[in-house]
Amino acid sequence: MSSNTNASRRSRRLAVAGRLAVAGGLAASSVLLLSPSAYAHVTVQPQGEAAKGGFATVNFKVPNERDNASTVKVEVTLPTDHPIASVMPQPVPGWTVKVDKAKLTTPLDMHGKKITEAPSKITWTADGSKIAPGQFQQFPVSLGRLPENTDLLVFKALQTYDNDEVVRWIEEPPKDGGPEPESPAPVLKLGAASEGHHGTASDAKKADDHAADEQKTDSGEQAAASAGDASDTTARVLGIVGILVGAAGVAFGVLAGRRRSA
Repeated sequence: MSSNTNASRRSRRLAVAGRLAVAGGLAASSVLLLSPSAYAHVTVQPQGEAAKGGFATVNFKVPNERDNASTVKVEVTLPTDHPIASVMPQPVPGWTVKVDKAKLTTPLDMHGKKITEAPSKITWTADGSKIAPGQFQQFPVSLGRLPENTDLLVFKALQTYDNDEVVRWIEEPPKDGGPEPESPAPVLKLGAASEGHHGTASDAKKADDHAADEQKTDSGEQAAASAGDASDTTARVLGIVGILVGAAGVAFGVLAGRRRSA
């Protein structure tokens, strides 16, 4: 009887321990699922690669991570170690956009021109619209030229909610291929320019050369036209001089004849 009682107690204890383990596992899973790092974060699209030395249109995708607040401002800091000379945001209904510029320590060379300042930050501010809970918003931007001396661009971002909370997406990706940080900054990967890719450095050079050829052609045509006009003018002057000389000869002949008759 005693042995049966002990066995029954051990069975009940094992059952309770099993239920506790299951409950603990579920609780841990819930914590992981609901933790901020498990939510979507601010990213830059496309997820693939953009061509080095070219132009690209990207989208900064901003999801709302809160259940009781809406996003009202997004600030994206542009890399200063690899500056981008041209940054053109596409208008987004319900949002105002501002692009700040900063002086460059080392000027950029674009199409033979020295660029001494470049865009440093883009700020979108809600103006009649918000990113509500359970929603996201994309902010398109045209970038160029993309640098050729790096494999990726890091865009640190700040996300502000209407309850004054600011989420800082500023952690750079690990260089050793480690786990993703809790608040990663948006990263755009850059790849080698492919043949025939629109907006690459070689295409831009061809466009520049074509423009230069057109300019030379126009200059040559203008010079030829000017030379033609000058030739026509000279011909007219010589013709008039010839007529005058001929008239003078005729008059001289008439006068000479009259003198002989007299």
